[in-house]
Amino acid sequence: MVVGKSAGLFGGAPANVRVRAPGKINVSFRVGPLREDGYHSVASVYLAVSLYEEVTATVSEEPGTVVTVNGQGSLNLPVESIPLDATNLAARASALLAELSDHSTGLLLDITKRVPVAGGMGGGSADAAATLLACDALWNSGFSRDELAKMAAELGADVPFALIGGTAVGMGVGEQLTPAISKTPLHWVLVTSAYGLSTPEVYRALDELRLREGSEPTAPPEIDPRILGAMRSGDAQALAELLHNDLQAAALELAPDLAGILQAGTEAGALASIVSGSGPTVAFLAESEEHAQALAGQLTADGLTATAVHGPVHGARIVTDYIA
Repeated sequence: MVVGKSAGLFGGAPANVRVRAPGKINVSFRVGPLREDGYHSVASVYLAVSLYEEVTATVSEEPGTVVTVNGQGSLNLPVESIPLDATNLAARASALLAELSDHSTGLLLDITKRVPVAGGMGGGSADAAATLLACDALWNSGFSRDELAKMAAELGADVPFALIGGTAVGMGVGEQLTPAISKTPLHWVLVTSAYGLSTPEVYRALDELRLREGSEPTAPPEIDPRILGAMRSGDAQALAELLHNDLQAAALELAPDLAGILQAGTEAGALASIVSGSGPTVAFLAESEEHAQALAGQLTADGLTATAVHGPVHGARIVTDYIA
């Protein structure tokens, strides 16, 4: 979407701001026991990847926030399922910042979706992170990244990571972030589905599965330090042996067709495969950029919707603002 130049409201502040924020893969995701607050404790290794949401925030003379959504690319994005009212996570982000800003205005939020919808890659969280950054610039609020990250944590466990990007360890419910060093790119192929999975439903399925198996955990989970070592060195072969997602079995119960997708990637030569977060997006680890491109081509030829990505990449970032 191209946003035209228009006059600023507050001493040269932009009248519109465009921000990109990345989706993520949970390279490792371990789920602990249910907490008293109704959430599960988790231990996650987040990796921001080169599939970006884009949010354009524009000053409106009308009060409130109007949200529009469109999809780009060929990743089976069911954008018609996304709410456009106050329950939309980006709209909630703008409302939160408006309460704290001295210069908030009516707002138009145009969201371009590239991250799978309800796909386990944090697309809605990326929208919220992008909105926080865009509105902060739009309204000259002057909040620091740390202050925005605290606001982000109020919106959801994945929102702070979409703001900072890179690689990080997430504890608590995922919102307690510790950045990790990981500069060498890792290459992946994502296979998306035409449907989404509800994260709360996947967690419920996990609880039921553990109850049937008598395998409920009793202590908060921990991170295997070998994962961080493999990511720090960019050693895809070593990382392939360490990918783990406690939610994968539950996602497979709700969407049995994912088993065939996982098998297809193995047969096509992926180093390893994992359901991303709560699914249904499946991530295949590749040896190199060339391997990822070849793998994506093979899976596409097999009739799947596949795209090659890499990570780590930066978090939410302003890509265009127009100042009068």
